[in-house]
Parts: sequence; structure tokens; C-alpha cells
Amino acid sequence: MGKRKITKLDNLKFEPFDKYGTPINGWTWHKISFDEKTNFGSYISKLEPGTKTIPHIHSGHEEFLILDGELIDSDGTIFKKGDFVSYEPNSSHYSFTEKGCLILTFMRGKNNRINKK
Repeated sequence: MGKRKITKLDNLKFEPFDKYGTPINGWTWHKISFDEKTNFGSYISKLEPGTKTIPHIHSGHEEFLILDGELIDSDGTIFKKGDFVSYEPNSSHYSFTEKGCLILTFMRGKNNRINKK
């Protein structure tokens, strides 16, 4: 089975999350099948306590599963372990975590940074 890849959660190599250019403090990721050119694929993010994502808008679908910890969305909704969240194209948000979290993300399109004025 040369085309199969198995990712073991207890043996991940995380790198600084730099998908928007500059790494975001407290956010690391392990790319599973994520393609930087198409922005399609899967990755696991680890957010340390106190980490905030940048405000962004989805050009395609973004879905994620909270594997551990919890994530608080910009509208105050708290996602906990086992929650599977789907965002449709043209939706926007940011998230933060007080306790830290581990997230499995399925990306199907680019997230574009929303510049606050």
C-alpha cells in the first residue's frame, strides 16, 4: 500500500504555523496532506493557552474536529473535544483558546486575512 499514509497523534512533528506569512505566536501545525499551492488538505494544529487566530474569511469550505481542549469562536461559541465544526465559503471569524487545544482541520480553499482598520 505505497499510497497510504498513517499519521499517529502521539508522534507528530509540529512546526510554527506560518500559513499567513509570519508565524503566529503559540500556534504550531503538523501538515498531513495540506498543499500550500491549492490550500486543500488536512493538518493538525496545536494552540497553546492564550493563542488567538487572525480574523479571516473562507474562500472555500473549512471544517475541523476538536481533538483535545477547547476553542472559543469570535461569537462566543465554545467548541469542545469531539465537536466537528463546518464553515461555508464566504464565512468569516477568528478564534482563541484559554486552555489550549488540538485541532484536526480539513481545508478546501484559501483563508484570506481580514485587515482591521
